[in-house]
Amino acid sequence: MHFPVSGVDVLPFIPPLVAFLVSSLTSSAGVSGAFLLMPFQMSVLNFTSPAVSPTNMIFNIVAIPGALYSYIKEGRMAWPLTWAIIIGTLPGVFFGAWFRILYLPNPKTFKLFVGFVLLYLGYRLLSEVMGWNKKVKARNKNMQDKFAGQVAKLKEENSGRVAAGLPAEAVVKTKSISWKRVEYDFWGETYSFGTLPILILSLVVGLIGGIYGIGGGAIIAPFCVAVLGLPIYTVAGAAMAGTFITSIAGVTYYHILATSSIAAGVNVSPDWMLGILFGVGGLLGTYVGARLQKFMPDKLIKVILTSLILFLSISYIGQYFF
Repeated sequence: MHFPVSGVDVLPFIPPLVAFLVSSLTSSAGVSGAFLLMPFQMSVLNFTSPAVSPTNMIFNIVAIPGALYSYIKEGRMAWPLTWAIIIGTLPGVFFGAWFRILYLPNPKTFKLFVGFVLLYLGYRLLSEVMGWNKKVKARNKNMQDKFAGQVAKLKEENSGRVAAGLPAEAVVKTKSISWKRVEYDFWGETYSFGTLPILILSLVVGLIGGIYGIGGGAIIAPFCVAVLGLPIYTVAGAAMAGTFITSIAGVTYYHILATSSIAAGVNVSPDWMLGILFGVGGLLGTYVGARLQKFMPDKLIKVILTSLILFLSISYIGQYFF
């Protein structure tokens, strides 16, 4: 099948299949999978123009509702964190789109930028997995012990059959909200974060997400887990919601810029058909991933993501220099 906007030629079942496989894995960590689909589009499909960024965002728009439905239904949405992320990232994504068109139209330079973004994500996740932050390590151990205890309890109740998962009472309950700090309970533990730092971080993330075409969830989620010490079970839904809203804004802004003098001579318009095909596979994949999350130890999720991210980042940085 030929896609005239992007110039891509590919069998029509490949984009949704790849998107399903990627998002089934990544959505359990609060990431739609767009950060991995971008390298696939550039390196495999040879779609390297600035139009690949808004096309990637279309995938987010179509794919993410499946995961959001699951997280909301199961009570694992940290709403104050969600709105803080959305408010912060929206302005940044507009500046990111503008910067991408003017200063990073060259595929080689853009791949270097992508490589460094992924390297940062990989480092943050690796530090969390390795337990370099003692406070976060202690909090994570407590969560892992609870998860293991829940597995043992369910196995006993089911006569030794394999069973796992978060209990029904493991839901997010907001305790307090202010301009300084937000607190919420999850599974018997109280977690908190500074409101202003999250807003500032989200602004920067929106800028990077607008350039990269990922919405920002892939950056926000590792930061919230590795730096703030929030459990992945509560971060995932908020990160996905933020990515969904900012992707809508990003696609809209890229579409506006495509008709302006800024984009003269540059392919900026998103490839809607290709983006929707990716999104269809992602819609099913994010729903499956969100459902699977409560059956997976958080450390396993992080180890898989860390390995993928570091491999891609080193590969892209290496391609620029060698």
